[in-house]
Amino acid sequence: MALQDRIIYDADAAAARADECQEILTTTPKRFDAEQKVARYLGGQVEGDMAYFGFWIPDLQDLRVPSGDIFLELLDSVEPMDLTVAHQDVPFERVFVPIVRLDAYCFSAVRGMRPGRRDQIGDFYALVWRDSEGVWHRIFDPLAMSLPFGAMAPAELYDVAAMQEARGDKDYWSAFAGDDPHKFGPPTNILQIHVPTATAGGTIAALTRHFERLAERVARDLPREPSDRIFLGYDAVQLLPVEPTTVYETGPDFWTESDTTDEHLTVSLLRPDTTNWGYDIVISGMGTVNPVLLESGRPDELVDLAAVLHNFPTRPKRLIFDVVYGHSDNQGLRALSSHFFAGPNMYGQNLDYQNPAVRAILLEMQRRKVNFGADGVRVDGAQDFKFWDPSEQVLKHDDDYLQSMADIEQEVAGTRYRPWFIFEDGRPWPDEDWELSSTYRSVIEKQRDDDVFQWGPLTFAHNTPFLYTFWLGKYWRIRECLNVGANWISGTSNHDTLRRGTQVSPKMNINTRLGLSRMEILDKAYDNPAVHTLTYAALPGVPMDFLNAMARGSWGFIRNQDDKYGVKVVAEEAISLKWQVDEYAYSIPYNFRRLKELGFETRDQLARFCEFLPALVEVTEYDLEDIARLLNATDPKLAGPHYTVNTLKEVARAWMDDMHDYCNIVHSLPGLDPVQCAFTHNLREFRRARPWLRDNFGPKDHFGYIEPLDGRTVFTSLRHGPDGEQVFSVIHMEGKETADVDPLRLGIPGTEGFGWDCVLRTPGIGEDYLSGPIVLRDSMALVFARAPQ
Repeated sequence: MALQDRIIYDADAAAARADECQEILTTTPKRFDAEQKVARYLGGQVEGDMAYFGFWIPDLQDLRVPSGDIFLELLDSVEPMDLTVAHQDVPFERVFVPIVRLDAYCFSAVRGMRPGRRDQIGDFYALVWRDSEGVWHRIFDPLAMSLPFGAMAPAELYDVAAMQEARGDKDYWSAFAGDDPHKFGPPTNILQIHVPTATAGGTIAALTRHFERLAERVARDLPREPSDRIFLGYDAVQLLPVEPTTVYETGPDFWTESDTTDEHLTVSLLRPDTTNWGYDIVISGMGTVNPVLLESGRPDELVDLAAVLHNFPTRPKRLIFDVVYGHSDNQGLRALSSHFFAGPNMYGQNLDYQNPAVRAILLEMQRRKVNFGADGVRVDGAQDFKFWDPSEQVLKHDDDYLQSMADIEQEVAGTRYRPWFIFEDGRPWPDEDWELSSTYRSVIEKQRDDDVFQWGPLTFAHNTPFLYTFWLGKYWRIRECLNVGANWISGTSNHDTLRRGTQVSPKMNINTRLGLSRMEILDKAYDNPAVHTLTYAALPGVPMDFLNAMARGSWGFIRNQDDKYGVKVVAEEAISLKWQVDEYAYSIPYNFRRLKELGFETRDQLARFCEFLPALVEVTEYDLEDIARLLNATDPKLAGPHYTVNTLKEVARAWMDDMHDYCNIVHSLPGLDPVQCAFTHNLREFRRARPWLRDNFGPKDHFGYIEPLDGRTVFTSLRHGPDGEQVFSVIHMEGKETADVDPLRLGIPGTEGFGWDCVLRTPGIGEDYLSGPIVLRDSMALVFARAPQ
C-alpha cells in the first residue's frame, strides 16, 4: 500500500499529547523537573497502532516560523531496501503531516506507519519547515532509536517495545526484580573493547558471535586457546562508545537526495563506513547505536550482545556502556538546535547544561541508551561538564548533573534498576599542574552513592610504563591507591594510555629490558606480567584491561572523517609508526595496502615521509600548500604521489584507513604467547576468588619496595583477607636483575612462619619453583598465599 494511502493523521491524539505536556509544564513546581517529564514524550515512539512524535524546536521559535509552515515528514521506500549493501539508489514516497505547536515544542500522531523491527525496515521521518522564500529545511530527531544512515539523515521509526520483548536475557533481569530498583555494584574486573578492532567482522553482531563461541567452549569445558583466554576471566565488558559519530566532512553523505518533489524523491544511500575510536560524537542520536557497528543495520544487535554476556555459562558477564556527554564535535552544530551549545572548546562544542530542556533531553538520551541492557555506565571526561557562573564570573563543574546521571532509573524486561557508575575525572585537567594536583576523587567525594568509581591515577591518560623510573616516580600515587583506591579503576592499559604511549619519542629513556625492539617494548609495557600482578594481587579497586593491549595488537587515534585537519592529525600520530610497525609487518601484503598504492612501497619510504610531515606542519603553521611544495622539493625525492593539497589529504585518509585495519586484533592473535595468556587468565581467576582484594589496605597490610634500590624497583605487598588468608607478592617492576633473593625471608612483618604456597609465577619462572632463593628480572613476579592459621 502506498504511503499516502496508509498514513492517517490523528489530530485529536496529537492535541491530547500537546495538552498533556502543557499541563506538565504549567503545574510542575520546577522547570527542570517538568522538562524531564516532557522529554519522555520526545522522539518517534510506537504505542500500539499509533506513532507519536515530539520535537523541541526553540530555533523555530526564535525565527518566528508559523505553525502552518512546520510538518512531520514521513518517508517510505517504493522498493525494498537492503541495509547490508554498500550503495543503492532508492525511490521514496513522501507525505507531510501537520503538527500541533506548543511554544518550543511540537507534536504529531499518526496511524498506519510501519515501525522498524529486526525483520523489517520501518518508515523514516524528520521534522521539516518552510521559510518565507519557500525553501524547505529539515530537523533531525536527536532522540531517534534507529539511524541506519547516521545522525545527519532522517531517522527510522523503531518498535523498541518489540525489540525489548524479544531479548534473550529476561531471566537474568527477573532475578533482580523487586519492590525497589536494584542497584548494581562493581564487578571484579573489566575488559575494555573497541568493537571495530575486536573481531575480523568489526561489528557488534560479530562480537556477539565470538562470545557465543566462547560460551559454547566454556560450557563444554573445551581446552582454552590463547585467543580464548584474553576474553575470559572478566566479570564485565566495557565497550568504547557505540553512539553515532561524525560523518565525512566533505562527503560523501550517506543520504543524498535528487529528483525531489513534494510526493517523491530518489535517495542515493551509502552504508555508513566511517572509522572512529568512538569519542568523536555529535550528541544527536546518543540513544541508539552507530550504524557503522551494525552488521544488519538493526539496533537489536546491541540487545543480543547484552543477552549473550548475561547468559554466559558459569557466571554472567556484565555490560558497561561508555557515554560521552562532556562535549560535541563541531559537526553537532549540523545535527542539533543551536540551543544545545554553550560555545567552543578544545574538542568542538560545550553543551549548555544549564538550559533545563537541554539538560532533560541529554539525560533522556542516556536513559534510552542504557535501557538496551547495560549494567554499568562509564562517563567520559566528567571534568568537562562545566557551566559559566555569571555571579562569580568563573566556570564551575556541574556536579549536580553528574549526580543526575547516576540517579537515572532504568527498566529492562520489567526490572527497575540503577546501573553502577564510573567517572573519568582528572580535574583540574587541563590545568598545567593537573598531574600533580588531581585527586581523582572529586566525583567520589560529592556523590551520594558509596559505590561510585573514578579512573585512578595509574589509569588516566598520561602513563608511560615503558620509561625507566616510571614506577618509582609514580610511587606516591601507588601509596594513594593503597589508602583510597577501593573506588578506583586500576590498571595501566586502556584506550587512552596505549594511544599516549605510541606518541612518546623513542629518544626518551626507554626501558630496553622490556624487549629487543620498540614493538616488543610497547607490547610488553601494556601487557606486563609484573604490572598485572601489581594490579590484580596487590592494589585495591577494580582492574581494567584493554583488549588491544592484551592481544598485543596496535592502537591509536583512529578516525577518517577529517578533511580540514586530517593531515595535521596524521602528523601527530606519525610517531606511532616507530612504535607499532616494523619492516616485516609493513611488508605483509594485506597491511597498509592503500599507502602502498600511493607509492609508499616500503616502511622506510613511509618513515621518511613521516619524519618530514610533522616538522613541516609546525614550521608552516599548517599551511597545506606550503607543506606540499616543500615535500616536493626534497632531495632525494620523497616516495609517494606528487604532493598537492588533495594528495596530502589522500595520504592522510589512507593512513587512517590502513591503521584502522592494522589495529584489528585478528592480526596479532596467531602470535600470542600461551604462557603469558594462561598467566594473566589465572591471575584474573585469583582475583575473582578473593573479592576482598578490592578493599583499601588495612592496618596489618604492607606495601613497599626492597632497599637499597641498587638499580631496580622491586615491590612487596602483603594483604590480609577477612577470613585470615594472606596474599604476599614480590614484583620486579623495572631495572637490573636481583641477586639471589628469598621472597619469604625479606623480613616483611607478617610473612614469618610456614604454610606459604607459591600460587602464581610470571612467565620465565618455572612451575617447579616453590620457594627459596631466586634471581628476579624485569617484569617477573611471584604470588604466595597462606590459608588462615
